[in-house]
Amino acid sequence: PLMSTPSPQSGMMETLDVVILFITLSLASYLVLKRRSRNQIFLLSMFSLAYFGFYREGCICPIGSVQNTTLALFDPTYFIPLSVISFFIAPLIFALFFGRTFCAGVCPMGAAQELVLLKPHKVHPKVAAVLGLLPYAFLGAAVLFVATGAGFIICRLDPFVAFFRFGGEFKMILFGAIFLLIGMFYGRPYCRFLCPYGVLLGWASKFSKWHHSITPDHCTQCRLCEESCPFDAIDKPVPPLDPEVQKQAGSRLGQLILTTAALVILGAGIGYLLSDSLSMMHPTISLAERVMAEKQGLVEGTTLASKTFHESGELTADLLTEASDIRSKFRIGSLLLGVFMGLVIGLKSIGIFFKRTSLDYESNRTDCFSCGRCFPYCPDEHERQKVLDAHKDLYESIG
Repeated sequence: PLMSTPSPQSGMMETLDVVILFITLSLASYLVLKRRSRNQIFLLSMFSLAYFGFYREGCICPIGSVQNTTLALFDPTYFIPLSVISFFIAPLIFALFFGRTFCAGVCPMGAAQELVLLKPHKVHPKVAAVLGLLPYAFLGAAVLFVATGAGFIICRLDPFVAFFRFGGEFKMILFGAIFLLIGMFYGRPYCRFLCPYGVLLGWASKFSKWHHSITPDHCTQCRLCEESCPFDAIDKPVPPLDPEVQKQAGSRLGQLILTTAALVILGAGIGYLLSDSLSMMHPTISLAERVMAEKQGLVEGTTLASKTFHESGELTADLLTEASDIRSKFRIGSLLLGVFMGLVIGLKSIGIFFKRTSLDYESNRTDCFSCGRCFPYCPDEHERQKVLDAHKDLYESIG
């Protein structure tokens, strides 16, 4: 069959990719934190789209490297290249220090969505909260499928790779076209509501030492930044809790902790019940089901996989034993996936009720893409730019 992945690159090209990755990450961090230039960030993202997207055909990318890294952890015989490790770790390290600057100007998938965003609309907060759980589920499922040998679902469900490679299955082209169409009116739908690597970047960015700020000096609370952000990544001021509410906070926290524990148990049960259905994604499980159905006369004819199995001379008993072992792994993995999702929902609920007190409009450290869209809307930023321009003119006149 025709290969659906690009041809392997030479060692020199892999090294060049890593070098360009570090250069673009450094430049994006500089443009976000020092230059504070939305236009220059956008130009950098267009370069990343051209190089990492169309020239390198979207492979390898930090998003897909989640699967390679997981496979290396669960399969001691799998050798993970240093370039793949670099693509997985480098954006996380930069996020830990500078926020999600990878999303701002380096990720080709984010750049493609930025390019088509024409008339942004807000997503209702409750809808956004529900859709915001999908990246966690996608990340957990991706780890589960790699750990059990079911495959790389992040790559299978990449909505933009068909465009980067100028070809692919019709359903994937349609999938990508739908995302781009939605992205014309709702900012970065894949990044916000599906990207599994964004979960890891958000965790790292939450504890970043230096992070994108809306205003360099002080907030006038004009709310222009809030209106300018199409990603709902700006937090409103949160006043201190009323004394009476503070008295009830301990009791409410206890209730939320108990609720979280219940959600974890419920998630574990749901995950265990879904394990058999999820295991059907594994080719060995689906083959075993097909072979048994053919033996029992439940279906007519054969598939390519079952015909190959019959001609190989392998024993059906061995196939069923292997399938049983894989199902056992899926039961454990699906249970843990349910625990993970229950914990995520519980912790997010606690975060909604117990927000950090703040006096200004601030970018949300977890959700902010550091795209710089809010810079041109901040009056204080305009004053800062005037001062910088005045200093520049003075230096030029002295020189």
